[in-house]
Amino acid sequence: MMQRPFEVDNSEYPFQDHWLPYRDGTIHYIDEGEGPVVVLLHGNPTWSYLYRNVIKELSGQCRLIAPDYPGFGMSKAPTGYGYTPQEHAEAVTALIEQLDLQHVVLVVQDWGGPVGFHYAVRHSDNVRGIVLMNTWAWPAKILPMKLFSMTMGGWPLGYWLQTRRNFFAHTIVPGGIHHKEKVTAALRKAYTDPFPTPALRKPTWVFPRSIRKAGPWLAEIESRLPLLAEIPAQILWGLKDSAGFPVEEMQRWQGILRMHETEALSDASHYVQEDRPDRVAASIRRVLERTNGAAKRPNTIKFTETKSRRISI
Repeated sequence: MMQRPFEVDNSEYPFQDHWLPYRDGTIHYIDEGEGPVVVLLHGNPTWSYLYRNVIKELSGQCRLIAPDYPGFGMSKAPTGYGYTPQEHAEAVTALIEQLDLQHVVLVVQDWGGPVGFHYAVRHSDNVRGIVLMNTWAWPAKILPMKLFSMTMGGWPLGYWLQTRRNFFAHTIVPGGIHHKEKVTAALRKAYTDPFPTPALRKPTWVFPRSIRKAGPWLAEIESRLPLLAEIPAQILWGLKDSAGFPVEEMQRWQGILRMHETEALSDASHYVQEDRPDRVAASIRRVLERTNGAAKRPNTIKFTETKSRRISI
């Protein structure tokens, strides 16, 4: 039986572990509940822990699958794994195929967007709906993202920050949560513990580096995004995010995902799942409702969220 590589607060993360052999490594994932399948994809440097409160709220209503990419969380990367988003996308595809997951709702944020949309544009007939938070799926064009990539994923400063200081897990995650009272010692430990050594921290450097290095791969995904135009989507956007995800990026998604409903959260930053797990759960419920045999029609209403109040504009 596989053992957890580190301990995590059981009251926060009370889930049974599942392990999928992947080459000579393993993909750790959570599989909770029964019913419609919801696949929850994380970004950098997070893991399935990011979705713990969403899973706890929804496990009585659907089946929630939350994997850790190889090198993240409790997963063990196979030999020769480079931690690139392309490889993570292949791992997620393998998980979906091995578990024979059908008619899935994809929930994506940060790098989970490109990773998830790599699958979605190739298997759109198996995607029931989309819940999207502060993400992108195209080559970086705005200056903040380019600068972020050059700094956090650069050499030698970025490499030193990530591998020697565990900077992403130690500093950027707490900084990307708007509700500072939620940044507890248990939360900090859960995000830093997966990366105890410089070698094991390399994945957190490859991701920001890939904002620039994976340009052709991102462009290929972007070229296929119109295939998803008619899939019902919930866009949930943290307006306090300063990590290169301004409202203009949200509006770009609104133009691509024509079947969208949108909530812009004035009290959420980059890690929306930490700031407003209740709204993430509500968005998943909503997309399940919308795809439960209801007739499809394009959405023409944009929504904005002020605290917990939704206002049509």
